[in-house]
Amino acid sequence: MTVRLYNTMSRTIEEFRPIREGEVGMYCCGPTVYNYAHIGNLRTYIFEDLLHRTLVKAGYRVKHVMNITDVGHLTGDGDDGEDKLARSAREKGRSVWDIAAFYTDAFFHDEEALNIIRPDIVCRATDHIQSMIDIIRKLEEGGHTYISGGNVYFSIDTIDDYGKLARLNLDDLKEGARIEVDSNKRNPKDFVLWFTNSKFKDQVMVWPSPWGVGYPGWHIECSAMSSEYLGDHFDIHCGGIDAIPVHHTNEIAQSEAAFGRKPWVNYWCHGEFLLNDKGKMSKSSGEFLTLSVLVEHGYDPLDYRYFCLSGHYRSQLKFSFESLDQARSARQTLVRKVAQFRRQGEGAASLDGKARDYLDSFFEAMCGDLKAPQALGVLWSMLRDPDVADDMKLTCLMEMDSILGLGLDRVQAAVDEPCDADAEALELLARRTEARKAKDWAAADEIRDRLAQMGYKVVDTPSGARLEKL
Repeated sequence: MTVRLYNTMSRTIEEFRPIREGEVGMYCCGPTVYNYAHIGNLRTYIFEDLLHRTLVKAGYRVKHVMNITDVGHLTGDGDDGEDKLARSAREKGRSVWDIAAFYTDAFFHDEEALNIIRPDIVCRATDHIQSMIDIIRKLEEGGHTYISGGNVYFSIDTIDDYGKLARLNLDDLKEGARIEVDSNKRNPKDFVLWFTNSKFKDQVMVWPSPWGVGYPGWHIECSAMSSEYLGDHFDIHCGGIDAIPVHHTNEIAQSEAAFGRKPWVNYWCHGEFLLNDKGKMSKSSGEFLTLSVLVEHGYDPLDYRYFCLSGHYRSQLKFSFESLDQARSARQTLVRKVAQFRRQGEGAASLDGKARDYLDSFFEAMCGDLKAPQALGVLWSMLRDPDVADDMKLTCLMEMDSILGLGLDRVQAAVDEPCDADAEALELLARRTEARKAKDWAAADEIRDRLAQMGYKVVDTPSGARLEKL
């Protein structure tokens, strides 16, 4: 199958041609582990998982690398703001190392719940300080750096195509409109490679370097780790769209200057924002939803995954609980269908006729720049088609879900048996269901607690809530 991807660098959809036949090197910017990932962050990782799964289904061997930023970069995308990890450690009364470890574990718990395939290599920034220093020395030897105010800066004036990914017009940039200009910089768009003169007292995360004891700038981390595991020229670099104008722009500048490779990366793929009522969801606003909050409200993490599949990864997606309810209903229908088909027997050994046509159309949509909404449309058309036998429908669903990742392969034929609950308990359960539909979470929780006092545990399943004896 031919895979086509939208390349942010060219602003066009291109046929994917790997550097090495049959192999793909893919690097994805991972989390900065100072807080929980919000569901907008997780949308990006779901998109990257879809890409990973699609490439595997197309016959490629994928080497997927993702970094963990466990040395705190600053709260601004440039070189401004406060160390995120240090701030979180201070607020929570824990060490920066404890904060990083805790939120790393929390992140992978979310990824597992969302059925995201763990990258082949997960690399922590704190384990790769020497690699960062080595690249900075290359840049220094090539005349791309200067030292000012105790810090090592990259000079964008030493290259002729800075900003090409974001298509920045440097003459039109009004630096300082959003942040205070660093007076140590020769050019306002220069960026720090290594801090030796921290503006924070008692900085904990510091390392020795040729320029003094300090810590790396944010952008150098990804250049060092991607090149260590994928080489100085690789296929795909992914991330959120917000990384384009600063982080990925600076990665390209320093990497191509250090390695002498143009292009450094062949395909740049970016996921769009998740929006809430107030716009882009972000941690800086202090108002964001985590996956655990959705679970507390009775949703399965895979309901959120289905919700993300309902929008194309390059389109902004508006979150609402009403939309999440629709996604849950659709996913529960799929679960019931799979259980029904399994009770009837096994899937077909092979596909032919309309079933094969549906599956080909599904793969065509996913290989054509990950058109998940179109692919879901094909899936539902196949399920509703009376001319496709149930055993073939089951086989199609399993093939499709190898990319969609909705966990349908784990659905069994067994049906949950209700417990022998009294009429009052069943009435309370019905009232709880109505409260949840009305988004009255306080009432739903109160009813759950009352049922617990009566000796019942509420179990939320894809087919609805049921009671179990405690």
